[in-house]
Amino acid sequence: MIKLNTNENPYPPSPHVLEAIARAADASVRLYPDPEARALRARAAEVYGVPADHIMAGNGSDELLALVLRATIDPRDRVAFPVPTYSLYETLVAVQGGEAVRVPFPDDFSLPPALAAAGARVTFLCNPNSPSATLVPLAEVEALARALPGLLVVDEAYVDFAREHALGLVGRLPNVLVLRTLSKSFSLAGLRVGLAFGHPELLAGLRTVKDSYNLSRLSQAAGKAALGDLPAMEANLARIKATRARLSAELERLGFRVPPSEANFVLARRPGVDLGPVARALAARDILVRHFAVPGLRDALRITVGTEAEIDLLLAALREEARR
Repeated sequence: MIKLNTNENPYPPSPHVLEAIARAADASVRLYPDPEARALRARAAEVYGVPADHIMAGNGSDELLALVLRATIDPRDRVAFPVPTYSLYETLVAVQGGEAVRVPFPDDFSLPPALAAAGARVTFLCNPNSPSATLVPLAEVEALARALPGLLVVDEAYVDFAREHALGLVGRLPNVLVLRTLSKSFSLAGLRVGLAFGHPELLAGLRTVKDSYNLSRLSQAAGKAALGDLPAMEANLARIKATRARLSAELERLGFRVPPSEANFVLARRPGVDLGPVARALAARDILVRHFAVPGLRDALRITVGTEAEIDLLLAALREEARR
C-alpha cells in the first residue's frame, strides 16, 4: 500500500529520536509525565528563539486547537476561517456551540478581504493552507492580525516546507497564537507533539482547560530529541521539496493544474472534472490519495509527497489511467 492521503512524512525521524524513546521506555513509565513539558519547551525555546513562557506543549496541534476554543468562546460566538481549509475547525466550533463563519477563498487561494470584517472572537488561518498547499505572505498575516477584534490563530502545521513563517509576530502582537506540530517535518505523527507560541497570559488561559498530563513521557522525550537534531529534519525537507517540484511538474504535464505548493503535498486539479473515479482507480492499485467529495473540491486530488519510488508508481498509474 502506498499511502499518499494523510500528509505523513515518508522518511523516518532522526535516529536520536528512536534512541530517546528507547531510553525513556524504562521503569519510569509508571510515573506521570511532566504536566508542563518543561524540558521540551526549553529545547523549543532554544530552537525557535521564543521564551519558554511563550510556549505550551500539546498532544499534537489538534489538541491545542481544541483548547483554544474551549478557553475562548461561548455558545453562539463567531469563529471565522477561510474555506476550503482544515476540516477540524468546523468540527471544533460545533463541539463548543459556536457559530462558524466560512469566508470563501478566491480562486487563487489568496487571503479573503472579508475575513477581517467577520467580527469573530477567534479567526483560524491554516498557513500553508490545507488542502491547497498555498501560503499567505507574512505581511498580509500581520495586517490581518492588526485588523481583527479578536484572536488570530495561525496554524503552521506545514510551515517548515514553506518560505516564511509567523513566529516573529508572537510577543509583538498579543492577539496572535502560532501553532506548530512535529508530525509533518519531524516525522513524529505517531507520537502527537504540538507546540503553541503566544503571549503568556493567553497560554495561561489555555492551561486552565487542558488535561493535567496531556503529553506522554515518550512523546516529550521524542519531541526534545527531534528538536535537538535539526540537520536530520532539514535533510528530509530537502528530499521532500525536490520530489515536490518533480511531482508538480509531472502532474502539469498530465493535464492537471497544480498551485505552487508550500507544504508536503500538492493539490492537483482538473477544473470541472470529478476526480473521484481517478482516486478510486488509484486505490484499486493500492495507491491512496485524498479526494474531497464536496462542492468546490470534487475536481481536485490532494497528494502527499512520498518517496521518489512512491511518486514514480503514482505517476505511472496516472499515465496508465489517462490512456484508458
